[in-house]
Amino acid sequence: MVNRRSFLALTAVSGLAAACRTAGSRPSPPPAVDASVPLPVPPLLHPEPDGDGVRQFELTLQAGRTEILPGLSTPTWGFNGAFLGPTLRAGRGDVVRVTVRNTLPEATSVHWHGMHLPAAMDGGPHQMVEPDAAWTPSWTVRQPAATLWYHPHPHGSTALHVYRGLAGMFILDDGEEHGLPTAYGVDDVPLVLQDKRFAADGSLAGDPLGGFYGILGDRMLANGALNARFDVTTERVRLRILNGANARMFNLAFADGRRFHVVGNDSGLLSAPVEVDRLPLTPGERAEVVVAFAPGERVVLRTLDNGVDLAKGNFDIMSFAAASELAPSPALPAHPADLPPITPPSGARVRTFTLNGRDTINSKQMDMDRIDVVVPAGATEVWEVATGGSSHNFHIHGAAFQVLEVDGAPPAAWAGGYKDTVFVRSRSSARLAVRFGTDTDPARPYMYHCHILRHEDAGMMGQFVVVEPGTESGVPRTLAPGDGHHR
Repeated sequence: MVNRRSFLALTAVSGLAAACRTAGSRPSPPPAVDASVPLPVPPLLHPEPDGDGVRQFELTLQAGRTEILPGLSTPTWGFNGAFLGPTLRAGRGDVVRVTVRNTLPEATSVHWHGMHLPAAMDGGPHQMVEPDAAWTPSWTVRQPAATLWYHPHPHGSTALHVYRGLAGMFILDDGEEHGLPTAYGVDDVPLVLQDKRFAADGSLAGDPLGGFYGILGDRMLANGALNARFDVTTERVRLRILNGANARMFNLAFADGRRFHVVGNDSGLLSAPVEVDRLPLTPGERAEVVVAFAPGERVVLRTLDNGVDLAKGNFDIMSFAAASELAPSPALPAHPADLPPITPPSGARVRTFTLNGRDTINSKQMDMDRIDVVVPAGATEVWEVATGGSSHNFHIHGAAFQVLEVDGAPPAAWAGGYKDTVFVRSRSSARLAVRFGTDTDPARPYMYHCHILRHEDAGMMGQFVVVEPGTESGVPRTLAPGDGHHR
């Protein structure tokens, strides 16, 4: 049930911390997956180019109500609907324009997570959209096929806005035949995974800005649905999986222990499939996997406690029910893509980032007017990310990287492709080869930050600008009043 009555729902949603107190401190036990709810598949927006060759998208941020728990109505936020958002699709070389209209009662922004685009179009905390206002970013897609996503990025409120339901996928194609399933919603299926807590009346409970990590929910949602079931009709299914949670690590496995193949990371497909039986994903990370099914079988997808503080508990997420007869699928491709490695040149700039506690990077909290790093356009640098006594993950806007080392050893094979977000557990380090784009703007910054949203909002974030090579030393380290702001 979805009710789009405007803003009557907001009182309950805005009081999430109070709802948590009302619900009491005892978490309710997780339900067993009963396979009773068909998996919702987000609508696909893939408009034809207009007369100027532009793909025009429309996104309206709005409030509503959604039946997530049976018989109860939950106040939620969404894009073009009450909860979550449609899947946007475009291809390499496309000119994209998105009209973002904000009908919510507070300002927010929309960040294109993983997209390589000018900083002014990035949708970070400098591109705020006020209530009853609109923002129309435009850019040309210049990156390989990948599964990206979009979500709010207002400084200090990202955790709350995402928890209310503002998230959606953005799929990029590159015009090449990769040999993978491609029928959207049939054998090429988006999965937005989130965890939530609910009060007795069905409203969202818990404080996204409370505790050390924020929300670790006891209800697992797939595409906004509890106890979802996907009806399998083909021998193989490609799952585009997004961890859209505020803090939880999903350590994904099937109940029968079956193995499956990872074919893509955050920012591109892999050079070869990697067979696994478990796949950990932290907030903001994506993976593309291919799973084989036999006629008539049913299997549950779970997240398992792996001893990491962000992955507490074992929970069923959703189930898959295969038909008695399955349409044939092409063989798993040996080489989904052939992306060149990101290789730092000899003498590449090395930068070090230490994530301390929950609110600083290199002992500094986020300052909207401070430029922390200046990068020459087109550079490939080495960024070393280290943690103290707590786990974090690290996201860089407007760039792609490959993980060179984790604690001095090569990364797992499934994590060897193009990425934009990386998990660094407590008292560990990661060494990244980061390739930056060629869009320059000394006055409008990109962000780097922990993508545990409680930490991002607390100040574990920094800013960098990309400038013409050779001009780095002359770039101001402080933004002038109004620079980089959209109002």
